[in-house]
Amino acid sequence: MELLGKSREELKAYCAGLGEPTYRADQIYHWLYAEREFSVERWSNLPTELREKLVREAVVTLPSVRQRYVSTDGSVRYLFGLAAQEEKLLKKPAAVEAVFMPSEGRQTICISTQAGCAVDCQFCLTAQLGLIRNLTAGEMVAQVLMPLKEMEERQSMAPHGPVGERPASEGGPYNSEKLPDGLAARTNVVLMGQGEPLLNFENVMAALRILLDAEGVGLSPKHVTLSTSGIVPGIERLGKEEVRPKLAISLNASCDEQRDTLMPINKKYSLKILMEACRNYPLRNWEHLTFEYVMLGGVNDAAEDARRVVRLLGPLTRVKVNLIPWNPGELPYKESSAETIEEFRMILVEKGVPAFVRYSRGRDVMAACGQLALKEVQGPPLTVLG
Repeated sequence: MELLGKSREELKAYCAGLGEPTYRADQIYHWLYAEREFSVERWSNLPTELREKLVREAVVTLPSVRQRYVSTDGSVRYLFGLAAQEEKLLKKPAAVEAVFMPSEGRQTICISTQAGCAVDCQFCLTAQLGLIRNLTAGEMVAQVLMPLKEMEERQSMAPHGPVGERPASEGGPYNSEKLPDGLAARTNVVLMGQGEPLLNFENVMAALRILLDAEGVGLSPKHVTLSTSGIVPGIERLGKEEVRPKLAISLNASCDEQRDTLMPINKKYSLKILMEACRNYPLRNWEHLTFEYVMLGGVNDAAEDARRVVRLLGPLTRVKVNLIPWNPGELPYKESSAETIEEFRMILVEKGVPAFVRYSRGRDVMAACGQLALKEVQGPPLTVLG
């Protein structure tokens, strides 16, 4: 029985099957998600007999940390190795990447929802992998819990020895000049790593219910964002969920012809269909719908593109646009100039569309938006599904 990723209800059913009272499930749930304690032997308020039974009959499977890469801005890119899933014909474990980004007063963790991606956005390195497999709820929750636990342990070590010492990896050692001291008060989580979250809907929602549960990981819906390329049925389905994160739409183009080329998913869900889904999306009273727009020099960054974006978003209420300078990679695009980005932003703002420039973190360790592509995995290529 895999415990990580299980809901309180699933744990209660499991405990009942063991002949244990259901409140034991609440204790297990608390240890896993609130305490971030993954060693059953340390669950001190469980009877010794139950702990011994869990050691024999249950597991808490964490991804392995294959590599850590520490950016000069303090961001940490993790390469997580995942357990093999023989039933899906994988002959070797898959791997994904996540990024921990410390800032003043907060930290943000960008997690992956699939190993690889099938959506094939032309400016994203992950698209080159294809879809390897969906992640389980536990594998997604672990990408949040493990960096938080690691930073907590680092903080607790600080008074007793050199801050930040860790074994070196091929990507470079931890060191006290780069890594942050401890955890900030607020944690943000963004589902913007590898994969399309709405194409792994059930597992993503199972993970989010744990992350957003006040008695689980305890994150606020205001601080968790799911980014989609525009999977319209998934957007409609997400809007009906009682517990859900904020929604961001990866737009990246100002017309169908442009978006068909950059994001082939547009051929299935055109801008007209996507904008209709956005108009119908039930925003909460504190919520804005965010549109992400990767700025590609000479491709989608002209003044006319900005004016078309204004016309696209005009019928919507409570929107904002994040303009993201493209992060160089092994793809045939170039960055927009700072002047071009500012001109684009001002056109939106002057027409009443709030727009902000979001420079990505961790560019020097390939941790920025669109750069996650498992380039560190050695050996033969991972098996691709579909």
